[in-house]
Amino acid sequence: MINVLLVEDDVRLADALTGALQAQGYEVDQAHTAGDALAASPADVVLLDLGLPDMDGIELCRLLRRRQDFGDTALLMVTARGRQRERVLGLRSGADDYLVKPLVIDELCARMEAVLRRTRKHVDTVLEAGPVRVDLGTRTVECQGRPVELTRKEFDLLVVLVREAGRVVSREHLLLRVWHTSWPGTLRTLEVHIGTLRSKLEVPRLIRTVRGIGYGLATGARMDEERSGDERPKIDSVP
Repeated sequence: MINVLLVEDDVRLADALTGALQAQGYEVDQAHTAGDALAASPADVVLLDLGLPDMDGIELCRLLRRRQDFGDTALLMVTARGRQRERVLGLRSGADDYLVKPLVIDELCARMEAVLRRTRKHVDTVLEAGPVRVDLGTRTVECQGRPVELTRKEFDLLVVLVREAGRVVSREHLLLRVWHTSWPGTLRTLEVHIGTLRSKLEVPRLIRTVRGIGYGLATGARMDEERSGDERPKIDSVP
């Protein structure tokens, strides 16, 4: 699993970007100041905004590059500063890549993967749960060894369910992770996508509805339906 440290002082933007990256299978930690970033644990990738309240991102980049525990970290600057001089300065300060906002999540993920390949870091981009195998790098899915063609949202939804396999994921959590909204009107869209996933995966009882809570993916061939319990209760599966 690829761990990302997102250094962004705009909390709303950071939350939206975190949800989008998590839907792609990344682990994300946030830092809203340079101080937070310097105190954070090492990560595989740092996404660094330059307009931080306590230090310019260029200087923070230089400080991180001097730290031995961040020496092999892939560092991408993600900023609204798009002039050529600023790009050159950012790259010369130690950044591996430089992206200008607004972001396209697919391009951001591709840029991260490309930098990780260049730095020769080994990352596991394959998720497996029960009969389902998801390759995050190629965005391909197999179920019982059979390739399954999914739309972008279907893929993102399945990634969340696979990562939480054996547990119930609330409808609200799925909406935030996949559609980046908590608007109740989107619930019908979620239901439709769940129905389509079931149809395409062709494994009975693999994705089950837990009444009043959400959905879960079984790690075995069957899953008993939960009717009550705490947030994200466990789902029992049997051979």
